[in-house]
Amino acid sequence: MLQDLIVPLILVGLAELGDKTQLAILVLSTKTKKYLALLLGVMAAFSITTGLAIILGNFISTVVPMEYVSISAGLLFILFGLLMLVSKEDEETNVNPELNNPFLTGFGLILVAEMGDKTQIATAVFATQYDPYLVFIGVILALFIMTMIAIYIGQFIMDRIRTSIISKAAGILFILIGASFFI
Repeated sequence: MLQDLIVPLILVGLAELGDKTQLAILVLSTKTKKYLALLLGVMAAFSITTGLAIILGNFISTVVPMEYVSISAGLLFILFGLLMLVSKEDEETNVNPELNNPFLTGFGLILVAEMGDKTQIATAVFATQYDPYLVFIGVILALFIMTMIAIYIGQFIMDRIRTSIISKAAGILFILIGASFFI
């Protein structure tokens, strides 16, 4: 029973290290001071994608071709990257205008990016082998820990590097992550 929780927690946590969604969260956290709203949006998206993985298992991949999901996620990352590169900074608050609502931004980006992701597929597999409720708790706990780390690192970076440099680097990173969906 304990392994039903521990195995998904450890394996999903390790799989998320350096994953595109964690990089996206890190970048988003440099664009807002509303960290709680970002955390809640990201965790809402993770809860939905994890729940779908457990409930539907591989059903998603048979109904929606994964290439469409990948193309949508890639385009979304590229769009966010382009917006970051062309937006003007609000020097008074050091926050980009496109993150006026970090909850919705984090939610939308992570929801699309996680569909068909390796951790979602792993979650579906875990749910066939272990107690689905404990798998859900383990996966969400792993994603929560990794998200908190990414937000903290983003906040640390934002406090030490000029916002204009962060915006350019973030825009380029988002475009590269988006392009990786097409490879």
